[in-house]
Amino acid sequence: AIEGVVAPETAAHAAGVSALLPMITLGIPGSPTAAVMLGGLLIWGLQPGPMLFKERPEFVWGLIASMYTGNVIGVLIVLLFVPFFAAILRLPFAILFPSIVYVCAIGSFAVNNSSIDIWYMMLFGIVGYVFKKLDYPIAPMVLALVLGDMAESALRQSLIMSQGSPKIFFASPISAILVTASILLMVWPLISPYLRKKRAL
Repeated sequence: AIEGVVAPETAAHAAGVSALLPMITLGIPGSPTAAVMLGGLLIWGLQPGPMLFKERPEFVWGLIASMYTGNVIGVLIVLLFVPFFAAILRLPFAILFPSIVYVCAIGSFAVNNSSIDIWYMMLFGIVGYVFKKLDYPIAPMVLALVLGDMAESALRQSLIMSQGSPKIFFASPISAILVTASILLMVWPLISPYLRKKRAL
């Protein structure tokens, strides 16, 4: 039934838009798509956070308005081009796959006009395929690629401020809680099999 298609799609769109809220206000992406958008904002020199509303209100409110207008335009495009989209799905895989790879290669090359970016695209495409086959979630990898550079810069600044002492990460309760939680989340997958085995005995 049509309701079975509309309901999950509506939920997916609502989740996608809501993931942008922490990204704009706090600089914390709520989804892989928001993480990619965060990377784009940083490339443009825009630092997400409370100050963004004060320094660039036209951008923030334009982005919020685009969420509404984008849905309206998306509905019109879908209604007009549904037969065309359906025809694309009927194309043989031998034609569809090379066409998609060709378009992706053009997009990768156009960023820096460098052929090395095409090799990067192929490498990460293979990595993504392996992750999918092994049922590894791709979202953490995307978040790590986008946020890793920011985290490294913040780590370097903190260590410079403390003259190399890691005690600065435990100087305030909030940072101490976050660091402790991060360590536990990294260690838990390693010790959980041992704990389960011990509990079974």
